[in-house]
Amino acid sequence: MRKPEEKMLGVIGGLGPMATAYFMELVTDMTDAAIDQEHLQMLVYSAPSIPDRTRYILDNTKENPLPEMLRIGNVLAQQGAERIAIPCVTAHYFFKELESGIPVPVINGVGETALHLKNHGITKAGIMATDGTISSKVFHRELEKQGIAAVTPTAARQADVMHLIFDEIKAGKPVDMAKFDAVAEELRRSGAQAIILGCTELSLIKRAHAIGPGFLDAMEILAQQAILQCAKPLKEQYRSLISK
Repeated sequence: MRKPEEKMLGVIGGLGPMATAYFMELVTDMTDAAIDQEHLQMLVYSAPSIPDRTRYILDNTKENPLPEMLRIGNVLAQQGAERIAIPCVTAHYFFKELESGIPVPVINGVGETALHLKNHGITKAGIMATDGTISSKVFHRELEKQGIAAVTPTAARQADVMHLIFDEIKAGKPVDMAKFDAVAEELRRSGAQAIILGCTELSLIKRAHAIGPGFLDAMEILAQQAILQCAKPLKEQYRSLISK
């Protein structure tokens, strides 16, 4: 039985499937629960058939993923979800439309990431994300609201990020950590005090590899906020999420 103040979480998932599974793992691990019954209730609609977000952002003649995301968000709300999380950073390009088109609050993982950086004294942040996220300036706008300057990779290093995301993680292949490290080093040389892992596939790299200090995983922020906004207790070690 849920307490009156607790909310049920709806998850628009499948973007991609492994990232959704990892998001659920994060929520479970980060919740301060001693028994099964103390964990967050979730409704997960995994729809990997949703059209590619980056492809549409870069070329609006491609199939638009927004109608299907809106449909699923409304289905989740009808089934009892009281907060919506979307474990896909690029999908936040559509945040305003999702927020207005779904009748329950949608968690702004990108905005919460920028706020977390501000609260930890960061004034210049690097961004590792898809071409769609970078070109649409989804993070840039939220960082600017918090007085934080954004740093992005050069074209060559951005190509490495896309290779890591689409040709390796999404394809289920081994990750070339030399490429990951080269991107991070370039961002730090450009003055980044912290580096945002702004794609859920990059979160999977952090899970599998020791990437070192100074990274903030946007999916960990989304999981943290899902727990807090649904009125569940958060383990103390997950209050601060910039890697040490």
